[in-house]
Amino acid sequence: MAAPSSTTNVMLSISEKKTVSVDLYRPLRNYIIYNYSEREAQNIEDDLQTLKEYRSDIERAGSTDSSSSLPARRDLLQNYYKALCAVESRFPISPDQDHINSVTFTWFDAFKNKNKAAQQNIHLEKAAVLFNLGAVHSQMGLGFDRSSVEGRRQASHSFIAAAGAFAFLRDNVAMKASMGSSTTVDVSVECAGMLERLMLAQAQECVFENSIAKGNTPGVCAKISRQVGLFYEEALAALSVAPLNQHFDKAWLAHVQLKAALFYAEACYRYSLELHEKEEIAEEIARLKSGVNALSEARKTSPRGAAQQLLDAMNKLEASLNLNLEKAMKENDRVYLMRVPPASSLSPLPAFSLVKPMQMNDVLDASKEKMFASLVPDNSAKALSRYTEMVDDVIRTQAEKLQQGSELARVRLREMDLPDSILALDGNLSLPLALKEDVEAVQICGGPAGLDAELQQLRDLKRVNQELLVQTEEHLQKEATEDAQFRTQFGTRWTRPQSTTLTKNLLDRLNRFAANLKQAAESDARIERSVRDHAALMSILDRHPIESALPTLERPIMSLDATEDAIVGALKQSLRHLETLGAQRAGLEDMLKEMKRKDDILPKLMTSTGSHEDLFRKEIAKYDHICEEIARNLEAQEQLLLQIQAHNEEFASIFSLEDYKGGDH
Repeated sequence: MAAPSSTTNVMLSISEKKTVSVDLYRPLRNYIIYNYSEREAQNIEDDLQTLKEYRSDIERAGSTDSSSSLPARRDLLQNYYKALCAVESRFPISPDQDHINSVTFTWFDAFKNKNKAAQQNIHLEKAAVLFNLGAVHSQMGLGFDRSSVEGRRQASHSFIAAAGAFAFLRDNVAMKASMGSSTTVDVSVECAGMLERLMLAQAQECVFENSIAKGNTPGVCAKISRQVGLFYEEALAALSVAPLNQHFDKAWLAHVQLKAALFYAEACYRYSLELHEKEEIAEEIARLKSGVNALSEARKTSPRGAAQQLLDAMNKLEASLNLNLEKAMKENDRVYLMRVPPASSLSPLPAFSLVKPMQMNDVLDASKEKMFASLVPDNSAKALSRYTEMVDDVIRTQAEKLQQGSELARVRLREMDLPDSILALDGNLSLPLALKEDVEAVQICGGPAGLDAELQQLRDLKRVNQELLVQTEEHLQKEATEDAQFRTQFGTRWTRPQSTTLTKNLLDRLNRFAANLKQAAESDARIERSVRDHAALMSILDRHPIESALPTLERPIMSLDATEDAIVGALKQSLRHLETLGAQRAGLEDMLKEMKRKDDILPKLMTSTGSHEDLFRKEIAKYDHICEEIARNLEAQEQLLLQIQAHNEEFASIFSLEDYKGGDH
């Protein structure tokens, strides 16, 4: 598996796992027809074809060796993984009779090609795709020219991405894939973890090479180098125990073991340069000896098969260590005469990590995947309905709190006669809009004089209606009398229907009209009495503008200007602040509604493999910060209203507000 690089120091890349062909199209289409409809199958024909093409391209792993095709291969693997997540949430693939049981995924081990696993579930398929994604990133890393600063930076980025893919495999899929009836070691939790450490080691190694090229201080280079060694040591520890200790080629084990020793010794060498500058000669000698011993011990214990370039690098470093060790020992013997401490007494070398696995959650997030989006299984639809109810409950509860807060402020201000009393003081008291519009309507009609004219017109109309009523009654009575006379005179020869029959409807309507007229007269009389009783008050309707007729609140005769101004100023400021809190509440309510409008968790529900309740808790927590803002707003308002009440009591006392309300001003 070792793939030599063109630069001095060899690194490892990983080959992709191989698979065998599998038909996903027909079983998935049949499942849709059986569980949904033929029409639904036709609607998502494009998605089925895309999935089929993805799988077909995945099967051609061996034909993509050129470095130019690696980014395309990476994109294919990422897209196929997201498609698999969409498949997993909609199509149950398992040996169960009611599930899709005609699909079997088969994959070969990347490190022991004769070993293979076959599973009737999607977990092995997902694990293999993630493994291959890490492998492709490792190949991309090895493809860059590491003789330049930019090449090393790009290589480091690719190894970080590879580490991210293997970490994602370890944390999300490896355990499920390893629980199948048939598994391979390469996609186990242990192997994914080892490969993540190996890729981090190579990424940090690129950073170390750049730190040397940039001329960083020996102390900085020592810390970076030590972390390279630590990553290799962690990978070596995993390779040295089951299930990996019998699984890898000896050359791999030799490579990792020698790299661990090389970068420990490199750190000793760089650290000793810093010690030399500080004239700490005894520890310098101890560190140099420790580096030499590490290289010597690794050569003795590691298996054969390591690349010659790696052995050459070790020899070159060992020569540098021995040269500096010889100089330091001579210097100590001639000048310092200090006791060299044993290696066991030395503190661990400081390390500094400049790399970490790339976060793959966004890259592999299938929640925005459009494939098969129209297929929503019943359990997902029900779960979405439950979550929607939870959101509605939050919105309803918070909206009620906001409305209660606004109503509370309105009632409390009304109880304190605010802001009317402040406006009366400034001579700015205005009428409520509805009342002002009513007053203007009366003024347009001529004010009190116009009202008198209207009342006179009502009296005239009443008289005319009364006269019409009497005349109509007389006509009907006359017609009835004439009918009776002719009936007596002509007897049976008078064949016309009886008058009372013909005029019954007219008499009924006449009686109703008389009753309405009587009721209207009583109403008019009440209005006239009311107008007479309030004639003095109504005279203010002749004032233009009407506000000029409103009383003003006057300052006390014994004026204390500074105190009064301070109290009035504080009250006005508090009222403005209260208004601001009200505006904030309106904004918060709009934010809640907008959040709900955008809150679509169906894609996450469809791709979630854990508990729905856990997802609900996480998603509903989005609303927490607005709920907290609302609680803070209402608490701030409560404190402010108490403050306004205190200010208002002082204001009412100084300006004799009770006398003003009683009409003494």
